[in-house]
Amino acid sequence: MLHYRSERPRWQAAVEWTAAVALAALWLAAGLWKLSDVTATQVRMTQALAPAWLSLPAALGVGGAEVFAAILLLAPAWRRWGAWLSAILLLFFMGYIGYHYRALTGAECSCFPWLKRAVGPLFFVEDALLIVLAAAAGWWAQPPRGIRRAAAALALVALLAGGLLAWDRRRGDEPLPIASITVDGRPLDLRGGRFLLFFFNPYCPHCLQTAQALSRLKWNAAVIGLATQDFEQGPGFFQDAGWKGVRLSPDGPRLRQILPFPDVPYAVAIVDGQIREKLHFFEEPKLSGTLRKLGLVAGSP
Repeated sequence: MLHYRSERPRWQAAVEWTAAVALAALWLAAGLWKLSDVTATQVRMTQALAPAWLSLPAALGVGGAEVFAAILLLAPAWRRWGAWLSAILLLFFMGYIGYHYRALTGAECSCFPWLKRAVGPLFFVEDALLIVLAAAAGWWAQPPRGIRRAAAALALVALLAGGLLAWDRRRGDEPLPIASITVDGRPLDLRGGRFLLFFFNPYCPHCLQTAQALSRLKWNAAVIGLATQDFEQGPGFFQDAGWKGVRLSPDGPRLRQILPFPDVPYAVAIVDGQIREKLHFFEEPKLSGTLRKLGLVAGSP
C-alpha cells in the first residue's frame, strides 16, 4: 500500500472514508446478526455443510471476526488492518463456497441479515467487488499503529460474543404458550405428561435422516409430528423413516408462529406443560442422553 501522507487530495480521503464506512456497516450488521442468535447461526452453518461439532466455534468466530473488522475499519489508525481482515474473510468465504459449490448451488448463503443472496456465479462477483471496496478503504489509509489498543478491542469483542452466547444458552423451564393442539382430529392437552413436538418438512432429506435416528429410541413420551408444509404427506414420511407410533397434527404452520425456529428438523421436549428442551441438533450420543435425562426415552438407542 502507498505510504500515508498528511496532505493528500480530498478525493482520496473521500474514497477511503466512504469505502471504510460502507464496509464497516456491512460487517457490523452481519456480525451482530450472527452473534445475537448463536443457535440460529449454528443451524445456518450446518446447512452450509459445516460439521455440527464445528458449528458453534464457526458461528462465534465468523460473527466476532466480522464485528472486529468493522471496528478496525472505523478507526483510522487501524484501518489497514481492517482492510486486510476484510479481504481475508471474503477470500475465505469464496474459497469455502467454491469448495462446496455443487452441493450449495442455489442455496441461500445467509451472509447478511437483509441481503438475500443465492449461491451461484454472482456470489463470487459480489464478494470480489467487496474485496475491491476493502482495498479502497486501506490503500490510502495511514500506517497502522496501536496494536495493544486493537488487541483490547478484540478482547471486548470476545467478551461480547461470550455474553451473547451465555444469553443464548440460558436454561430454565418456560411455560408452553398453548394448552392444547389438534391431534388425530381431536384436541390434545399438553399440560400433563411428556411430549416431543417434532417439526419436519416431508421433502427434507435431513429431516428424514433425523426421523430414522429417532425411530431407534425407546420412547416414554408421546411423539407429535408437525409438518411445516403438506401435512397430508406426513404418514408417508414416517413410514419411510420406519418410525411407528408418531401421532400427526395439522397445527405445524400455526405452532411455528408461536414457537419460532430457524429451520427443520426441530423438536421441543415438553414435560407437564413446561418446555424443557429445544432441539436444533440431533447428533448422538448427546441427543439420546438429553432425552433420557428428561425421561422422554428409556434404555439405550
